[in-house]
Amino acid sequence: MSKATYKRADRVADQIRMEVADILMRKIKDPRVHGVTVTDAELTGDLRIAHIFVTTMEQGEAEREVFVGLSKASGFIRAELGRRLSLRYLPDVIFKKDVSGIRGDRIHQLLAGLHDNVEQRPRPEDSTEEPSVSGS
Repeated sequence: MSKATYKRADRVADQIRMEVADILMRKIKDPRVHGVTVTDAELTGDLRIAHIFVTTMEQGEAEREVFVGLSKASGFIRAELGRRLSLRYLPDVIFKKDVSGIRGDRIHQLLAGLHDNVEQRPRPEDSTEEPSVSGS
């Protein structure tokens, strides 16, 4: 049998992502923590630290307040995870801003700009000049 490439840390991280999203949606009463979407979770190999990636529609100071609220709620979230998951060691929960969407948008803009530049260039077959034929 071949060994699976899907590590246990990945499976546990996926479960943590789903549970944290549910906890944030149903259990957290802090008004600072609203409109938060859990996009990903990464777990260290020893299952001790969970990095939870989130996005929010807030910007500037309001966004900072969301992350302050999340850090204040991390103890409650960790305790709630302990009730929901059967793990020997419960990982510490660290919230991070997910910038992959912003990066993806920027890459999309760059590619669209390249596509526009290619369309604006004249094609060689569109030129009005006839190629010169040299006779021998």
